[in-house]
Amino acid sequence: MLSKTITISMKEGMHTRPAAIFVREAGKFQSEIRLTSSEVTVNGKSIMGILMLALGEGAEVIITAEGPDEENALDSLSEILGGAV
Repeated sequence: MLSKTITISMKEGMHTRPAAIFVREAGKFQSEIRLTSSEVTVNGKSIMGILMLALGEGAEVIITAEGPDEENALDSLSEILGGAV
């Protein structure tokens, strides 16, 4: 299991469009993906879960990947959370 803390740098935060992009990318990996913010953990492959976190600009989120492709998943999904959308 690998984890990384990311600060959301998208000016508008993790709204619907970047959340959909994140979920689509997360679905490409076999690993379990989880996001944790303010002691709430959600499935990273669930758009409703991600939107429930209400991640605004500057929010810190811990992304966790566990599975056979966890390293690739963490690298790819960290870029999206960091604002490379």
